[in-house]
Amino acid sequence: MTTSSSSNSQTAASAWASLPWKTRLSLWVLSKLTDSARHADGTINRRLLSFIDFKSSPTPTAPVKGVTTSDVTVDPTRQLWFRLFVPDTTSSPSSSSSLPVVVFFHGGGFSYLNPASFAYDTVARKFARKIPAVVVSVNYRLCPEHRYPSQYDDGFDVLTFLDQNDDVLPKNADRSRCFLAGDSAGANVAHHVAVRAAREKDQFQVMKLVGLISIQPFFGGEGRVESEIRLHGAPLVSITRTDWLWKAFLPEGSDRDHEAANVTGPNAVDISGLDYPSTLVFVGGFDPLLDWQKRYYQWLKKSGKEAKLIEYPNSIHAFYVFPELPESNQLISQVKDFVASV
Repeated sequence: MTTSSSSNSQTAASAWASLPWKTRLSLWVLSKLTDSARHADGTINRRLLSFIDFKSSPTPTAPVKGVTTSDVTVDPTRQLWFRLFVPDTTSSPSSSSSLPVVVFFHGGGFSYLNPASFAYDTVARKFARKIPAVVVSVNYRLCPEHRYPSQYDDGFDVLTFLDQNDDVLPKNADRSRCFLAGDSAGANVAHHVAVRAAREKDQFQVMKLVGLISIQPFFGGEGRVESEIRLHGAPLVSITRTDWLWKAFLPEGSDRDHEAANVTGPNAVDISGLDYPSTLVFVGGFDPLLDWQKRYYQWLKKSGKEAKLIEYPNSIHAFYVFPELPESNQLISQVKDFVASV
């Protein structure tokens, strides 16, 4: 199912003009600092990034907006952990006795942020409260210090950890109704973890993937799609930035047609015979990655998979992490409906 459509008349200038001044200011500061932190030699100044990456502490005993949080270590040798978000459903008579599990992967170009980052702590808390669901927000390793496939390995290992440890999640967490979710680079991770989990499904005794929530996934390729060119100068995403991120993430000597980046391209993995989960794909009309994301949706359908596309024609990349934008709450509601339908 596809809803809405974008117009070729949309440009980067109209993308900026559509935003409230508060959002414009936040995006300008974020873009300037992340651009300054990326170096030509492929390294990142993480000390500089720390000035804008505000962190939220876990709240294991004092619920914040109806959700308690705690940090759970999976493998201390690689700093693999997740933040667990558990909603208080005792006051909601409409809540069922069991809750689905949403394993969430944050965005940030494989290079920035983590589950404690204020924006992603807030987003995961909303998912937990609104769906409602038990949310596992994964702290996967970042590049360029850790290249492909570190992020995918971390995501898969969290799934096996949840499958093998009965006492990690609350008793009302239904591991047979597990959803993968992510935005931008996190949606890329979610896709590849889903593929591996489908290939190795015999490893799982309890965990069962039933759905995937892909919010403006970060995909690419050697060629330039029309949306990348037309929306040059749009907020957050540009060819210069994404080229740098792919180079920092992909194996040395690889190009952007690597299967990790161009999931529909010449090196794409054939998923037609896999038990790939039902997928909800969100896209934005002002996102330069729009055409790559639509190709992903179309590829899922051609591969015989259940997929639905929802387009926000006047929205930028990562729009839903800005609570001042009305589309943010609308997306959360649509995610809730999708989880309830699967």
